[in-house]
Amino acid sequence: TGCAGLDDMLAGGFIPGSANMVRGAPGTGKTLLGLQFLIHGAAHKEPGLLISFEEFPQSLHTDAESLGWNLHALEEQGLLLLFFTSPQVLLQSLSSPTSSLSDLFRERGIKRVVLDSVTHFTRLTNDPQQLRNIYNSVVNALKREGMTSLLIAEEGRAEVQRSERGQLSFVVDTIILLRFVEIESAIQRAIAVLKMRGSDHAEEIRHLEIQRGGLNVFGVFDGRESILTGISHRVS
Repeated sequence: TGCAGLDDMLAGGFIPGSANMVRGAPGTGKTLLGLQFLIHGAAHKEPGLLISFEEFPQSLHTDAESLGWNLHALEEQGLLLLFFTSPQVLLQSLSSPTSSLSDLFRERGIKRVVLDSVTHFTRLTNDPQQLRNIYNSVVNALKREGMTSLLIAEEGRAEVQRSERGQLSFVVDTIILLRFVEIESAIQRAIAVLKMRGSDHAEEIRHLEIQRGGLNVFGVFDGRESILTGISHRVS
């Protein structure tokens, strides 16, 4: 993933060709993790694609520059492509293996893709089964192209587990949770791997920081419990 601590939690990283989801509230670092995943791939000559429904190019470039990443250089080298579209257009493009988007995947040799964010698909229908079919279509299309994907999903600040309309969690291979947590009246970030098919993964909740150079994962929250509730307390 480009984040050594997360790779350690994932027993080495994502499985090639898998569909992986990162969930969290706004500001927890989901999009930055997606960029880090693509930048690390580019460093190993694996072209990457970020598909966004809401972020403007300049905003992404500014966020990346604040961490020391030069997206322009990667774009010029053909190792990174930023693609801005709507959920409707993307779904139509992915529905056919002969679409212009599928041609783009092959022409550019895309190996990694980040979709920001899949939560926008919930606006297309109120029918849970139809939404499940949409998620299946998206994931199957990305796997059909042989790409390793990271799907970004939004959630509220106070949510731990919720009844998920469309049940994307059952469709993806890996679920990573990013969470704000209050410790001693200070806000920190936590990361946990809730699920990973086909590989052992770390089950503890670890400390996450956003620093220049990207996301860094540190040790567990020793001596504390109820981390994922957002307000932890010491173990008595």
